[in-house]
Amino acid sequence: MVRSLRDSGVTIILTTHYIDEAEEMADRIGVIDKGELILVEEKAELMRKLGRKRLTLHLQARLGRVPDALSAYNLALAADGHELVYTYDTQGERTGITALLGALGAAGIRFRDLHTEQSSLEEIFVSLVSERA
Repeated sequence: MVRSLRDSGVTIILTTHYIDEAEEMADRIGVIDKGELILVEEKAELMRKLGRKRLTLHLQARLGRVPDALSAYNLALAADGHELVYTYDTQGERTGITALLGALGAAGIRFRDLHTEQSSLEEIFVSLVSERA
């Protein structure tokens, strides 16, 4: 019912502790921390400005640690060394992905698949509130 009202042009103010509900239905997001409204933003703009993207590389062979030659990329190992995770800012002039892929090749690290994902609204909310703590 809320979705159909919103789609018909009715303005709805919804308060919720369920971030996934807000992410699904809201056009604008307001964040309240300890009774103080700290942010009101269009959801798409909020995701664009504060969101991060993660590139996950599924490796052909397990790594015990990130090689020193790749330390500039702040990579994290995941899935018991079978994945490398690179977090980057979509707002930067360059993401560093092209250089990272070249450095992986130079280090002899091969991957069989990759995917990217955008940080969720919940991750952004937690980040905002944690910065104020």
